[in-house]
Amino acid sequence: MSPKTLGLSPQLHDYLLNTSLRENPVLQQLRQETAQLPGARMQIAPEQGQFMALLVQLLGARKTLEIGTFTGYSALAVALALPPEGRLVTCDCDETTTAIARGYWQQAGVAQKIESRLGPALETLEQLLNAGEGESFDFAFIDADKRNYGNYYEYCLQLVRSRGLIAIDNVLWSGRVADETVTDKRTEAIREFNRQLHEDDRISLSVVPIADGLTLALKR
Repeated sequence: MSPKTLGLSPQLHDYLLNTSLRENPVLQQLRQETAQLPGARMQIAPEQGQFMALLVQLLGARKTLEIGTFTGYSALAVALALPPEGRLVTCDCDETTTAIARGYWQQAGVAQKIESRLGPALETLEQLLNAGEGESFDFAFIDADKRNYGNYYEYCLQLVRSRGLIAIDNVLWSGRVADETVTDKRTEAIREFNRQLHEDDRISLSVVPIADGLTLALKR
């Protein structure tokens, strides 16, 4: 027994994957292709994708939102967990990586569930609100530019229903958030965001030390 979260050695991480990961073959193929691309470090871990899919199933989610899509792994994991009538709206600015994502969504047979919107995410989120979609999403995932995390979060609070869930990636930032000697703008932005959520009584909060840290914020 341990009174605190275990650090995962490479050996223990391999054991975790070998005894828990049930990765769809298309997800695995997408992850392997993404690993060869510039910016591959933006790919979420497969165990995180599986965890998010489980959260979507536990919520009984039918309508979900993603801010920051890259090559589409997290979107695919969520879409596979949605019911046939489910809907996922994705936001990203990169046409090249989004084209990769769309190819894999089609291959996995979930393209009809995913509405991919290209352009600045803040504009897309404003459009969703103006279209009357406030408080209609069950789940939202934020994984985009860190200095806008606070803005994305505030939009998600308006778009997600009561008892809906917002998940935010990279909140432990490879441990840099705990190193006071690291003062770059992205690290400071995540630190401030984490402080603000810790004090936000509009949500129930848990920070899960999976992959690079995943905050779960349940809207009250």
